[in-house]
Amino acid sequence: MKKVGSTFVCFLLSIFMVCAQQKAPKFRVIALYENGGHHIDYSKAAIVWLDKLAADNNFAIDYIQNTDQIDDQFLSQYQLFIQLDCAPYAWKEKAAAAFQKYITEGRGGWVGFHHATLIGEFDGYPMWNWFHDFMGGIRFKDYIATFAKATVNIEDKHHPVMKGIPSSFPVQKEEWYTYDKSPRPNVQVLATVDESSYEPDSKIKMNGDHPVVWTNPHYKARNIYIFMGHSPILFQDKNYTRLFSNAIFWAVEK
Repeated sequence: MKKVGSTFVCFLLSIFMVCAQQKAPKFRVIALYENGGHHIDYSKAAIVWLDKLAADNNFAIDYIQNTDQIDDQFLSQYQLFIQLDCAPYAWKEKAAAAFQKYITEGRGGWVGFHHATLIGEFDGYPMWNWFHDFMGGIRFKDYIATFAKATVNIEDKHHPVMKGIPSSFPVQKEEWYTYDKSPRPNVQVLATVDESSYEPDSKIKMNGDHPVVWTNPHYKARNIYIFMGHSPILFQDKNYTRLFSNAIFWAVEK
């Protein structure tokens, strides 16, 4: 009886260990988003979508609304940093230093959206020169405040982030930014917006090369910037959500 009991106990322990392994998250993500302003609806929709994606794919995700907690120790918990509509200024000094190390040393991946290219001098804060270089040396110039529909064209169809995405797809509502120049000489462009497809048309254009998705291969961390990220209706677009999920799973890999 003792032998049978011992075998049964071992069986239960094995089941417990398997279950514990299955429940352990594959990786951990930290997502930084703004705690107010007109991007909050996008962030709220993103959180709902991200929580489901995390549950369905067995990864953990935490959220913060400012950079107060960020330092080396804090970031060491996470394999991916998502910057949801959070501008690259007004960061705590220790947070900026820790983030730079995280990216330059490849301690984790990064996926950034929309407001991450609001680069320049804003609200009395100087330009974050390191982030300016990270984003390809661009400076924010203007934006379509009244919004426009437009077509995004995939340029690098073979990049893993573009898997399962058609060669072009419409974005129904966006406040397309313009920059002082194209980041192309300093980054790998994955997609551009066709400015001739703006509905309604706008004079606010880069008049030519207008990248909206890119990665900077000059940094150890896998990184993807996706410009589209203002309206919550983006999460009703299967091409956008596929792009977002592809970016997460690619960037988190070493």
